[in-house]
Amino acid sequence: MKHAHVMPFGASVLSGNGVRFALWAPGVEKVMLEHGPDASAHAHQMMRSADGWHRLTLPGAQAGDNYRYSLPDGLRAPDPASRCNPGDVHGASQVMDPHAYLWRNGTWRGRPWQEAVIYELHVGTFTPEGTFSAAQSRLAELVTLGITAVELMPLADFPGQRNWGYDGVLPFAPDASYGTPDELKALVDGAHGLGLMVLLDVVYNHFGPEGNYLHAYCPQFFNPAHQTPWGAAINYDGTDSRTVRDFFVHNALYWVEEFQFDGLRMDAIHAIRDDSECHIVREICEALRAGPGRERQVHVVLENDGNQASFLARDPSGDPLIGTAQWNDDLHHAVHVLTTGETDGYYADYADAPVAQLGRALAQGFIYQGQPSPFRHGERRGEPSTQLPLVAFVSFLQSHDQVGNRAFGERIHALGDPTLVRAACACVLLSPHTPMLFMGEEFAASTPFQYFCDFGPELADAVSRGRRSEFGRFAAFASEAAQACIPDPNIEATFLASKLRWEERDTAPHKDWLAEVRHLLHLRQSRLVPLLAGQQGAGHFHCEGDTLRVEWTLGHAGTPSCRARLHLLAHFGAQARAGVVASPGELLYGIGIESDAGAALRLMRGAVALTLQEVNLA
Repeated sequence: MKHAHVMPFGASVLSGNGVRFALWAPGVEKVMLEHGPDASAHAHQMMRSADGWHRLTLPGAQAGDNYRYSLPDGLRAPDPASRCNPGDVHGASQVMDPHAYLWRNGTWRGRPWQEAVIYELHVGTFTPEGTFSAAQSRLAELVTLGITAVELMPLADFPGQRNWGYDGVLPFAPDASYGTPDELKALVDGAHGLGLMVLLDVVYNHFGPEGNYLHAYCPQFFNPAHQTPWGAAINYDGTDSRTVRDFFVHNALYWVEEFQFDGLRMDAIHAIRDDSECHIVREICEALRAGPGRERQVHVVLENDGNQASFLARDPSGDPLIGTAQWNDDLHHAVHVLTTGETDGYYADYADAPVAQLGRALAQGFIYQGQPSPFRHGERRGEPSTQLPLVAFVSFLQSHDQVGNRAFGERIHALGDPTLVRAACACVLLSPHTPMLFMGEEFAASTPFQYFCDFGPELADAVSRGRRSEFGRFAAFASEAAQACIPDPNIEATFLASKLRWEERDTAPHKDWLAEVRHLLHLRQSRLVPLLAGQQGAGHFHCEGDTLRVEWTLGHAGTPSCRARLHLLAHFGAQARAGVVASPGELLYGIGIESDAGAALRLMRGAVALTLQEVNLA
């Protein structure tokens, strides 16, 4: 089986003979296509239409040929819709034939979302080799762990040989440092053969600071009426925005159709400026649902600091109208405060009663559902989320964001109280939320995940100075000496320090943590996942000091009139607590629990108990 996505731009191999090239460059009157072994052997003038499209069909061109565009001022630029750019973001593009890869698992139709256990990974640091092929070789171990979905951090071609992914400038070209497009397809294909979904993180809110040539020939791609931290916003709602919107709608379809990804994770949609009647995120989700989503399960996960529950709305049958789920940063922040005691920066919003904050997140999804944010000087944030199914919230103890944005990239295992981290892990993995692990978390990896990049000299120096200056706002980095200790993101050593050490999985204490996570995930898969289909609405929570109770009503348990009720009991206090009434139902998981007088329990610090009860709602 072969798969390809048809696009109105870029280089398209024709079925008969030749290649059709198309570039939207309304800012210039003339574009030359340079084509040949070194992309400069032959130059051909492209035909310009009134709406700014430059097109040319070359009968003798074929897959594997190099090409680029030459502008009137002499600037040479790669194709913004390049499928492959082996010479990096400043080099020539390469014609690719998407039909060249023969898929082995063409009957794959995906998995329902309630089965999702996500594993976020960065291809370059996941293995020593840092390639698609090496990542594929590790997938079977993730299946054994209990993972059902792999989420790849952004792959769009970035400048240099290493980047954490959010500085991409060629959104259709997988970065060549990881391997070829066909090797990426083999990774996805192999994952499907193991029963794994594969999601791709995409960035539609900005381009990276180096290698974006669009300003030179297509200023219409940006809308100066909206300003962002990266300059003028991508033009989703101004004059000529239709072609810009098409560019990103096709990008989403391209990854899901041509590479057979099971869905996308859309980065920071709160940073997308779009005042259109139909927001670009909605348009992309509708296109995916009307296209590949008709034949297989396609999911879209959002990152949205605005906590806009409306982006997660369901239709009467329970299917998503826009996004499938959203990263639940609220839950992460509450856990971070609870386990580390840190309250700097945005963690200040979660400093008050963190146990109750965690309970609210576990029961209702968002913590901020319209309440004023102290960190944002009283600005109200969020929308009510209690009407949503709890699988709409992707919850986690750590992610690339919350680790990589720290000065030293420390993971929560290096920062938090181990007993409380373990308790919080059980609470998340055994909740009705969609759980996510960040690569290496399953064995409490000792390696950090630091911000790293490989920019040109001038930009590299500015990025290094800017990062150290940014952390200078914190008391711990007030002095120049302290700032100088922050790893330089541009040196290779920072990147290498972030690579996982797989041998740790076989040594204590890492192997013990791995065994615990495996046990929790297998328990989730066997006892909870069958009850998640059809779960609707929020749970209930109650705090007794540092002791938390959460109760959720799940799906059918045997007969339509019976439902399962899941009870969580967790104790985060410094001292043990006696005389605690046990939750009803079958004990599925317990740690740090002792029998007390009568039927009461004694809870040690970090105790967790999960019970499952069958109730008749007739």
